[in-house]
Amino acid sequence: MLTLHTAALLRRDRDGEPVPGHAVLVSGDRIEAVGPLTELTSEYAGARVRRWPGTLGPGLLHIRPLPPAPTPRERVHALLRTGVTAVLAEHLADPALRAAAERSDLLVLPTAVAATLRPDGRADLAVHDVDGTCLVTVVAGRIVHRRA
Repeated sequence: MLTLHTAALLRRDRDGEPVPGHAVLVSGDRIEAVGPLTELTSEYAGARVRRWPGTLGPGLLHIRPLPPAPTPRERVHALLRTGVTAVLAEHLADPALRAAAERSDLLVLPTAVAATLRPDGRADLAVHDVDGTCLVTVVAGRIVHRRA
């Protein structure tokens, strides 16, 4: 199923200027296209459209130890609530924590890399409000956090 994710603003990478009227087309766990919403809705007329408030951009990379919580699953969920979609492998030495991260499809990276929204990239997205609050986190094409 094709899904178009769009928000008031879209940022292709963490440092890029946000632009209005753009969207990300997702198929399964991959990004199919990034571009103007009008063009993508015309070209992919059957795609489901998810409209979010705020700024849509790539998911965040967590570069520090995971926050404390009673269980490994809750430690991972604490990251998902902030828009994190990737974590450095060095912070997952505990097998239970690594298993929880893998069950959530968090991307485990050996080193830090800059995330970007690009065709054929993994569909890891986050939507943040103007105050920085994460509204939605999408990991490998799946909504894993949505603020009520």
